[in-house]
Amino acid sequence: MRSDRVTLTVPAKSEFAKTARMTVAELASRIGMSYDQVDDVRMAAEEAFIYACNRSADGDVTFSVDILEDGIAVVVGPVSAIEGSTAEEESQDHYASFILKSVCDEFEIVHSAEGSTLRFIKRMGEDCA
Repeated sequence: MRSDRVTLTVPAKSEFAKTARMTVAELASRIGMSYDQVDDVRMAAEEAFIYACNRSADGDVTFSVDILEDGIAVVVGPVSAIEGSTAEEESQDHYASFILKSVCDEFEIVHSAEGSTLRFIKRMGEDCA
């Protein structure tokens, strides 16, 4: 079965963070995720947006959201890899990774010649009590 895909490209500016996180969260809500699951998706989308904004070479951030039978899969990027990153940037990367690993069922950053791509999956299922 083919999943539906929604692609959103916004400028890499803080005033577009709400647009990105609310769009991804609304898609999670639309497929019937619980309030807590939608909140996790919203938080993950916000962290992904911040991560991508800090690396956007062309000034845009692209979210591709696949609607799965049991959740959503989000790909953000590709964005530029940071070469010679500072301690502060590395700290921000670790923080974003920590949040995304905490609220998503799957999370990875894939590095390639085109840049870095952030991917996460949130599935519908039992909420943790």
